[in-house]
Amino acid sequence: MTNKAKPATWYWVVSVLALLWNLMGVLAYLGQAFMTEEMKVDVPPEQLALLESRPAWVTAAFAIAVWGGLLGCIALLIRKRWARPLLLISLLGVLAQTSYNLFATNAAEVFGQVQGLVMPLFVVIIAILLVFVAKIAERKQWVS
Repeated sequence: MTNKAKPATWYWVVSVLALLWNLMGVLAYLGQAFMTEEMKVDVPPEQLALLESRPAWVTAAFAIAVWGGLLGCIALLIRKRWARPLLLISLLGVLAQTSYNLFATNAAEVFGQVQGLVMPLFVVIIAILLVFVAKIAERKQWVS
């Protein structure tokens, strides 16, 4: 099936920016997942303790969030309908990870208000908005 409607310019701008945003998330995930002992020396002890005490399911949620978001944004760019389910899965990963960090840890105290509270909430808002962009793209038949 071919796409009948041509996407608006804003769709392409948002899709490219979203892809770049999610690539930064992937880099953050990889940086944490493959942190060497040499790298750990540069992390403040209380931050390192918080990162290392994180349950495996939170790390899995982080992985689901970033990889789902990256694939969802690629799907937006190649105009595929499966963008929305991938972005929804990413949103669920974001919500799981953020809920743990906000309610089960003292991340805001350890990382500071911006990195521990504001940024995670900003990530949630962007993840929600990307699901809506994918929904709009489906409704306007920009994806197939």
